[in-house]
Amino acid sequence: MKHRSAQPDAPRSVLFLLPTLRGGGAERVIITLLQHLDRGRFRPTLAVVDMSDAVYRADVPADVELIDLHSSRVRYALPRIIRLIWSMRPDVVFSTLGHLNLALAILRPLMPNDPRYFARETNLVSRVNAAYHRPRLWNWAYRRFYSRFDLVVCQSRAMRDDLVDHHGFPPGKSIIINNPVDTSRIRRLSGDAATNPGTGEPRDGATIRLLAVGRFSNEKGFDLLIEALALCERPNLQLTILGEGPLRGDMERLARDKGVRGQIVFAGFQANPYPYFREADALVLSSRYEGFPNVVLEALACGTPIVSTPAPGIAEIIGGVAGCLLADTISAESLARELRRFVKGARVSPEAVRPYEVETIVRRYEAALA
Repeated sequence: MKHRSAQPDAPRSVLFLLPTLRGGGAERVIITLLQHLDRGRFRPTLAVVDMSDAVYRADVPADVELIDLHSSRVRYALPRIIRLIWSMRPDVVFSTLGHLNLALAILRPLMPNDPRYFARETNLVSRVNAAYHRPRLWNWAYRRFYSRFDLVVCQSRAMRDDLVDHHGFPPGKSIIINNPVDTSRIRRLSGDAATNPGTGEPRDGATIRLLAVGRFSNEKGFDLLIEALALCERPNLQLTILGEGPLRGDMERLARDKGVRGQIVFAGFQANPYPYFREADALVLSSRYEGFPNVVLEALACGTPIVSTPAPGIAEIIGGVAGCLLADTISAESLARELRRFVKGARVSPEAVRPYEVETIVRRYEAALA
């Protein structure tokens, strides 16, 4: 059955494509869009490559058709995606995350030409490609094929500049739309008594509770954070890290080697991290690079100050926000200096997240989709 809009004033059909519904920031953004898009103007459908560990499954609105592509990897799902687009003939195909985006750009000649093809980038392409085997091949593929998209949404100026300057992407086909933050939802969930944040130790006036959130991978820089904590030589700094990933065991060993294992709680993935945000004195972001980190917006929505490395994209959020600290360099030493400077008790004004309120950002997406 073809879903393509039959009349000019009919809702535009939008096919969203995601690799997974696991607990990542990209998935959270798409779920937020699905929840808030004006149904009088848009009829969204969501197709997911791999539905295993789909922690956001329950958050997909009931009126959104959810299509399971039953594949373990993007490359295995590509024939199904091509058939789906030919069958649906939507007004817009909207994909997110690098591998899936690049695959669609390469295969666009095999797909119908009448839909408009949009991609949403989630990070600095040049930094992501540098971590791959044969990065020159990846960079060539982006330069050769990515301009086949009608529009690429970038979350920050740094992300768009990277795509344009390093990969020759046409500036007129790119647009900056920051990530949305659903402040009312986050503030409601931050009061969930079912979650028990903190280290488990009694809280006193001297203890400073630090929080870090993310996947245990090289770009998140948890090694820099652990080294910075050791350099501070302050036992009153207590750190909780939420997340999982391939480097978790290495980070636990590093904490022991640096003598700070007793100051760190590795709390794993939390479906509702927001009580941790609310209770923390500061969120620490130790990333080597970022696109436009949701975790920073979510912390600010809870009033929690940020102490961060100057990874691209972050300064655009917290620059000038009272109570937040930005290190001079991406290093353990620089991060440690800011942790020593941090003064407990400050809270962030609600005005800090007002530009990213979900209603504002969704309206910008609607203007692009229309």
